[in-house]
Amino acid sequence: MPSHASTSPIRLNDLTHPIVAGLISVIVNYGGTFILVFQAAKVAGLSPELTASWVWSVSIGVGLTGLYLSWRYREPIITAWSTPAAAFLVTALATTSYAEAIGAYIVSALAFVILGLSGYFEKVIRLIPLGIASGLLAGILLQFGIGAFGGATIDPLLVGLLIVAYVLLKRLSARYAVVGILVLGLVFLLMQDRVNLSGLTLALATPVFVMPEFSWNALLSVALPLFLITLTGQYMPGMLVLRNDGFKTSANPVVTVTGLGSLIMAPFGSHAFNVAAITAAIATGPEAHEDPSKRWIAGIAAGVFYVLIGVFGVTLAAVFMAFPATFITTLAGLALMGTIGGSLAGAVADPTHREAALITFLASAANISLLGIGGAFWGLVIGMVAYIALNGRLPRRETANVSVGEGAAK
Repeated sequence: MPSHASTSPIRLNDLTHPIVAGLISVIVNYGGTFILVFQAAKVAGLSPELTASWVWSVSIGVGLTGLYLSWRYREPIITAWSTPAAAFLVTALATTSYAEAIGAYIVSALAFVILGLSGYFEKVIRLIPLGIASGLLAGILLQFGIGAFGGATIDPLLVGLLIVAYVLLKRLSARYAVVGILVLGLVFLLMQDRVNLSGLTLALATPVFVMPEFSWNALLSVALPLFLITLTGQYMPGMLVLRNDGFKTSANPVVTVTGLGSLIMAPFGSHAFNVAAITAAIATGPEAHEDPSKRWIAGIAAGVFYVLIGVFGVTLAAVFMAFPATFITTLAGLALMGTIGGSLAGAVADPTHREAALITFLASAANISLLGIGGAFWGLVIGMVAYIALNGRLPRRETANVSVGEGAAK
């Protein structure tokens, strides 16, 4: 049973905040990183039809897997496309045919299915102490927290309005702070005519099947890097986000289901999807709901929004991408304030882990990039090495930290 399972009825008042949290996570995902998909499609020379099929497949796949996992385990298991993998494809698709790339997507997805069924990934996750996981998450999210204020240099009126509104709403009605800044920000942008919806026409996306081709070149230059980048850059921090907020669903079904989803959607253009990390933290933390047992609704809401966007393909995705970058970064940073604070508190809570957790936090915040692997992985590696060096042993498997995680989440 999930650690936050609850038999208490869900009231209408319990729906507002998780649904808004799910919506914000979707807005941040499309507004913040989806441009990489369009850049990769342009590099590959894809037609508008193939590009729309890519958007359809990744949005529908992410939505349905997130819906199923959140419903099945009653936890906010937000799924997303692999952002670091999309960044990798911006260069990889320049030298690989699209049919071979589709074949590589299939091989990578099969590898994740096998990994999930094997159960080894969950064993690795359980070896990571809660303090190290909290330090890693705080380091990853630090740039988003800084970004909430950094945009004031570029757009002082918008950013200032959102920050002041957030602080006032926190004082007057903390539950509605994030909901309030979302609505206020959208109204402000529409009044300033900074979100142009006049040319919006809803057109259904049509999936296009691409016959995959397999080659050793694509296997080594696309499938292998795609698997490693997604595993270290998305699955690892994504599962630790769930653990940090006290959710204990095994990684095995999450990896298996998202791997199967990627496998099914690959011939239509989807490169990879997985458990989310940054955007998941918006839905797993206290801003989504003060009661952790109600936060799974955010996973359902996010899944529904992804499916709706996928049905209309490029059209609705382009709307979110039209929002000013400062609005996206400020909204994300303020929505993550509670999670950042909880992660920092969790990182320093245990004196025996404090030094290693601090090293993990700083190394993750530095966002080191080596050998094509991103900062989350290297921050975790450095933190674990520090833990072993400081404690003289490998960490024991985490089995009794549920209450600690729940306390941080609340």
